[in-house]
Amino acid sequence: MDNYKQYNTQSVGELLYTHGIKLSKSMGQNFLVDPNIPKKIAKQTGIDSSCGVLEIGPGLGALTAQLAETAGHVTALELDKRLIPILQEQFKNQENISILQGDILKVNINEILENTMPGLNYQVCANLPYNITTPAITAFIESNAFSSITIMIQKEVAKRICANPGTPEYGAFTVFVNYHSSPKKLFDVSPECFIPRPKVTSSVIKMEIKNKKLLNNEQEKQFFKVVRAAFGQRRKTLVNSLYTCFTNTQSKESIIDIVENCGFDVRIRGEALSVDDFMKLSLKL
Repeated sequence: MDNYKQYNTQSVGELLYTHGIKLSKSMGQNFLVDPNIPKKIAKQTGIDSSCGVLEIGPGLGALTAQLAETAGHVTALELDKRLIPILQEQFKNQENISILQGDILKVNINEILENTMPGLNYQVCANLPYNITTPAITAFIESNAFSSITIMIQKEVAKRICANPGTPEYGAFTVFVNYHSSPKKLFDVSPECFIPRPKVTSSVIKMEIKNKKLLNNEQEKQFFKVVRAAFGQRRKTLVNSLYTCFTNTQSKESIIDIVENCGFDVRIRGEALSVDDFMKLSLKL
């Protein structure tokens, strides 16, 4: 399935011109033109014939083709209606590829998975448009459907997701992702690998979803309430941030006691706490 005509700058340009397609900035369209990148991504997903892969934004199908070589099934969800005929023609003889048109932020993810590839081990693999990165990752995680998520995103966002406590990149979204998964940066992708070239470097990361809930539903709500409070005003100490949030249920003195009982200095800021620290704190609150 090495259709290299798709993967170089000239052939992609010719294909788009033939179909009268101008790439959309609002859709965050940047197509891969380096054949090595789709191969590298597909290989590092670790997928096999037991896996059903949901791909978001297949574009012209460069990554789709590589995923389909080893996956049991690939369901490619494309927002741009103009690209659907190209993808359908490209993969018309591929029984393990489904091409769907839709917006990942509006569709029912679980319904799509059950309708197109029931019974498989679901994974996400995508070159995500930069402008939907955070909500898309949130949707993947909250669907509770996937065992892993392998995505290409803006390098700065990848740094945030994989950040350690106490670093400038560490924030509430870092905690959210790390609570639900174990993220790992795989490699960077240069702007020269795309048409048109983005202004920033991309990174491919993989998030292995944790298969056991660490907290029950009510405890989770409290946990993320504490996380949001801790990062709501980063210049405040943890005590002051929590007091602002829990002023109706906790006195400042009680919050100080709880923070100290958790083993933290009362001057500590929220960005210094790990996921485990936040769990310990939220349970005591």
